Amino acid sequence: MTSQNLALSDHADHASHTARTAHRDNALSYLLVADDTAFGELELAIAALPLCARGRVFVEVQSASDVGVLAVPPRMTVSWLVRDSRSGAPGTAESCHRGTAMERAATAWASEMLCGEVGDAHVWLAGEYRGVAAIHEFLTESLGLPAGVVTTREAYRLGVH
Repeated sequence: MTSQNLALSDHADHASHTARTAHRDNALSYLLVADDTAFGELELAIAALPLCARGRVFVEVQSASDVGVLAVPPRMTVSWLVRDSRSGAPGTAESCHRGTAMERAATAWASEMLCGEVGDAHVWLAGEYRGVAAIHEFLTESLGLPAGVVTTREAYRLGVH
């Protein structure tokens, strides 16, 4: 067998292995998003995650003094979104309103990480209604996630008809 044939054979074996093996992109992804009004609920949601959970946690707070420490599984990343250091609508001098930072962060992350062939996703949202509703709408309408994988406060009744 020539070295070229061996290389082609190795590639075919790798392609065969890839086709029949579950990979990282097919794993369950978690997205947890909350603002400072739902911090206690967020801690409970994080505590319920399996140790092998992977994904992102976005927490929107008013100021840097509100940033804390969250104990999350090793493959989860926490991003603190401080409203005081962010602007509102682009091109305006407005300050960042509650829900705006978490909406921007969650939709940007979901656009990149929950697009295409995603094995499974679980999304948990809590906080200011407008931000939560905008994220929910983006995930279910723009990305096509089933409403059943997006958990919100029962009072919001998002995705329930």
